[in-house]
Amino acid sequence: QVQLIESGGGLVQAGGSLRLSCVLSGRTFNIPTMGWFRQAPGKEREFVAGLDWRGVTIRYADSVVGRSTISRDNAKKTVYLQVDNLKPEDTAVYYCAARPVGIVEVATTPTSYDYWGQGTQVTVSS
Repeated sequence: QVQLIESGGGLVQAGGSLRLSCVLSGRTFNIPTMGWFRQAPGKEREFVAGLDWRGVTIRYADSVVGRSTISRDNAKKTVYLQVDNLKPEDTAVYYCAARPVGIVEVATTPTSYDYWGQGTQVTVSS
């Protein structure tokens, strides 16, 4: 089992930045392929960014490309999502998710991820 705990959400004015953190614990020696997703009220959960376990492949959703950075700290078993120039439409609960150990593909569908955190709320005011 892998446990994920997100933090770093909050209320931010449009144009501001946030860095979200996702700490992994449990049966994981290395950070597996990870994804960040978000879900706004009344909408489906959508892919935001992902990073494969090798640190080679990174993917971003079109909605955040150019103003978002996903990164990781292996020693801290932590994955980060930095989002700059936040917009009101970025308001959502943000989740980190992990794929099974050994899977390389950075999938964009939520069903491809086995482990999920509890989410952290990001609210962007205009």
